[in-house]
Amino acid sequence: MNEVVKARTKRTKWYSEARFGMFIHWGLYAIPSRGEWVRSTERIPKEEYDVFFDEFTTENYNPKEWARLAKKAGMKYAVLTAKHHDGFCLFDTKYTDFKSTNAPCKRDLVAEFLEAFRAEGIKVGLYFSLIDWRHPDYPHFGDMHHPMRENEEYKNDGRDFDRYLEFMHGQVHELLTNYGHLDLMWFDFSYGPMKCDTWKADKLIEMVRKIQPHIIIDNRLEGSAEDAGSIRTLDPTPYSGDFASPEQMIPPACICDAGGNPIPWEACITLNNNWGYAAHDHHYKSAKLVIRTLVECVSKGGNLILNVGPNAKGEIPKESVEILTEVGEWMKENGKSIYGCGFSDYPKPEWGRFTQNGNKLYAHVLEEQVGAICLPKMAGKVKSMRLVSDGSEIKESFFWNLKEYTDNAFFFFDSKSSDCYPLPDDRDTVVEITLKEE
Repeated sequence: MNEVVKARTKRTKWYSEARFGMFIHWGLYAIPSRGEWVRSTERIPKEEYDVFFDEFTTENYNPKEWARLAKKAGMKYAVLTAKHHDGFCLFDTKYTDFKSTNAPCKRDLVAEFLEAFRAEGIKVGLYFSLIDWRHPDYPHFGDMHHPMRENEEYKNDGRDFDRYLEFMHGQVHELLTNYGHLDLMWFDFSYGPMKCDTWKADKLIEMVRKIQPHIIIDNRLEGSAEDAGSIRTLDPTPYSGDFASPEQMIPPACICDAGGNPIPWEACITLNNNWGYAAHDHHYKSAKLVIRTLVECVSKGGNLILNVGPNAKGEIPKESVEILTEVGEWMKENGKSIYGCGFSDYPKPEWGRFTQNGNKLYAHVLEEQVGAICLPKMAGKVKSMRLVSDGSEIKESFFWNLKEYTDNAFFFFDSKSSDCYPLPDDRDTVVEITLKEE
């Protein structure tokens, strides 16, 4: 194991046990409420976008409520957008006036977020955009994503990218030195030629590790949702990141390096179809789907960071609150099958998924079965079984019609019945299987 991987493994121990986090995308884009990329997708000039700065009042922002919701949902860490691509900062920075402390709200929103979530025992992280569409030295015309990419009036003559990098690195330094202990930094994102040395990533990470050596970072200084970068090789760079970050999808299997060794990863997923607040987007994932998505991630050795997009007033949409509350009810009963768990030694069963923690195998039964539930190739390996939600005993079955399949173990939810039986929880019924020591 090389030194980069060894250090990564040590840093990510807590992260690989936490498994469930909250992502929060919030900024000026909540006012037009058409997603966080609205300035780019609609080619909005700086002067028109700046109007929203004068309307950012955040009068109902109460991060304590956000933190209580995250804790209720069973989330163990949370990441807030300290700065997104539009360049607006939710923290007090000396490098720009385009910040929340100058907006009508007159608040350091990052500082309040960190205080509230730390108070609930939730680990804290900050998202920071490597991109800044407002900075005069960031490439405009011809850039892949800049709002003015097709406007010849914004050609790049006279722009000094080194000056931009000094600005960008300076803001990261502020976040690392002015806001106490941070557990995670989520950099976003690389694309085309804008990656690695373009960001002076080696110097940036050298600074990060010097100031807060424990902090974990994602892989997007050299990668993106399209390309995980060298974290998937046997020789990752020092800025390859501590975890991979597939976006809006769940990998088909555990993410591994070129040698087949699992690497930390998290799926970043929206609760509806947008990261930033979108007033007309009511296509929310159900609590059932969120639970099953989380289970799928853990069964493949990964985390789920689930996004909420507060509105301009600072309120998390009521649909999000209701869904996360229901998820939290399930997590309260079944969290032991998530926290500290990972992929199983056993292959995925047809009726659901397995997660595992040592000799505790968790059967996540997602589909009703005709007859007994089969535990493939587990005959003679089961010491005991309990329904996780209430601790009640589940007995291994040796019913007459199962005797032909001697390689497998079987159980019914109702030991007095040998017929189809409704799942106790149709979202995901979890059985804890204690395995015999070999």
